[in-house]
Amino acid sequence: MTPLAAPPSTKGTITRLAVARAATAGVDPGPLLRKAGLSAAQVQTPNSRMDAAGQVTFLNLVADTLHDDLLGFHLARDFEPREAGLLYFVLASSATLGDALARAERYSAITNESVRLWYQQEGGFSIRHGYVGVSRHRDRHQMEFWATLLVRLCQTLTATTINPVRVAFAHPRCGASEQLSAFFGCDVAFASGQDDVVFARHAAQLRLIGAEPYLNELLVRYCEDALPHRAGPISTPLRARVENALAPLLPHGSARAGEVARILGMSERTLARRLSMEGLTFAEIKEDMRKYLAQLYIADASLSISHIAWLLGFQEVSAFTHAFKRWTGLPPTQARIAHRCSPGL
Repeated sequence: MTPLAAPPSTKGTITRLAVARAATAGVDPGPLLRKAGLSAAQVQTPNSRMDAAGQVTFLNLVADTLHDDLLGFHLARDFEPREAGLLYFVLASSATLGDALARAERYSAITNESVRLWYQQEGGFSIRHGYVGVSRHRDRHQMEFWATLLVRLCQTLTATTINPVRVAFAHPRCGASEQLSAFFGCDVAFASGQDDVVFARHAAQLRLIGAEPYLNELLVRYCEDALPHRAGPISTPLRARVENALAPLLPHGSARAGEVARILGMSERTLARRLSMEGLTFAEIKEDMRKYLAQLYIADASLSISHIAWLLGFQEVSAFTHAFKRWTGLPPTQARIAHRCSPGL
C-alpha cells in the first residue's frame, strides 16, 4: 500500500524560540498555539515535528501580539547555531564555505521539509530559499529568520565579518526594515520575485575554521542514510502551489490560469477541475491573494499607490483603487492614513 502523503513539517525550532520570547514578554503562548493549530505538548517534546503552515501562522500571531515586525530577525540574531544539531556540525566540519552550503542544500530537508535551498554560483555565490506546501506570501518572519541565520553561520564558520552583496525577500518591507539593511551590510530588496542571499563569488572558497575532514565524512554518511527515512512524500495543497506560482507572475500582468497551469505541469482544464474538487476557483485564489498582499503593501510607506497597483497586476491605478475599496471599504490613500494613525489595523 502506498503510504499516505504527509504535510510539510519542521522540528519546530523557530516555534520554540517564539514561545520562549512570548513567555519572557509576559504573554501566554497557549491561546496563540491553539489558534495556529499547534499544541503545548508539541513544544514541550524535544524534536517533535510541527505543521509548517501552522508555524508560519503562529509566528505572525506572536509578532502581532508583541508588536515586533522583525520577530524572525530578532530570534535568529539571538539563536545559538549549534542548537540546529546535526546539520550545523555537517556544515561546520566542511572544508570551505561553498562545500558547507552545498551540503545545506542537500540535507536541510532532514530538519525542515517545508524549506528548499538552492546553492548557485552563477553571477555570484548565492543561496535561494523556497517553500514547499506553504503559501510564501503569508510569511515574513520565518524567511527573515533563515536569511539572518545563514549570514550568521557564514560569519561564524569562517571567523570573518563577511556580508552578502545582495539580499532579496518576496515579502514587502515594514517600518523597521532598516535594521535588516544594517545587519546584512547591504541594501535589502523587498517585494522581489525570489528570496536570495548573494555573496561575492570568491566567498565560496573561504576556509572554515572548524574543518574536520574525517568527522565530515562520517556525518555526511549519516545524513545520506537519514535522507530516505524522512517522512513520506509531502502533500502539497494545490492552493499553496497555485499561490506560489502566482506570486512572481502578478507584477508582470501574466497571472493567468493557463500560465499557472503550465508552471504546475498540467492543462488549464485539469487545474480548474482539481481546484473545483477542493471547492476553489482560480479567480477566488487570485482575488484573495491580491487582497492579502494589498493590505501588506499599503503598510509600506515607501511604495506608491501606482507601484502597488503594478505589483498586484492591475493595469490601471483606478482599477486597483476600485478593487481595494471593495475589499476594505476604504480607498488606498485613506487606508494608508488610517494605518499610520493605528499601525495595528
